[in-house]
Amino acid sequence: MKTLSDEQKQFLLSTIRDVPDFPKKGILFKDITTLLNHKEAFTLLMDHLHERYQEYELDYVAGIESRGFIFGAALASRLGVGFVPVRKRGKLPYTTVSEKYALEYGVDEIEIHIDAFRGTNKKVLLIDDLIATGGTALAAAKLIKKVNEELVEACFILDLTFLNGKEKLLPHTQVYSVLEIV
Repeated sequence: MKTLSDEQKQFLLSTIRDVPDFPKKGILFKDITTLLNHKEAFTLLMDHLHERYQEYELDYVAGIESRGFIFGAALASRLGVGFVPVRKRGKLPYTTVSEKYALEYGVDEIEIHIDAFRGTNKKVLLIDDLIATGGTALAAAKLIKKVNEELVEACFILDLTFLNGKEKLLPHTQVYSVLEIV
């Protein structure tokens, strides 16, 4: 199951709820909570990700706040590796390293603990639920490299391809998306 069949992809897509005009008018929000609470869909997804990444010899999975925590922690547990949360500024209690990124209306910042990976040159997979414009994901990729770790790949459950976020990441790492919304 290193690749999903079209039927499996359609099944997973069918479990994701569309919420119009959230968080603001004109946006069609992809709600993955309905995939998470569908035991067959969540199991299929996690089985697929486990099979894909079990041969990567990863040391860590890093998940972007907040939905990346769900997939990242579950996958890290299945792979028998550590999990590192990539958090919004001010949420971590110890010394951190940060990376800023542009928003359409300003700047935001994400961070990790300075000792999150317990060493250097560790093999890291970055994961989140969705890639849209790619700003947060690119900042997370740069942050992992900033602390001298090897970013093996960035993985997303959904890629909103029409927003071209993946293109921002490709100069920095390989990108894998389970599902694409065109």
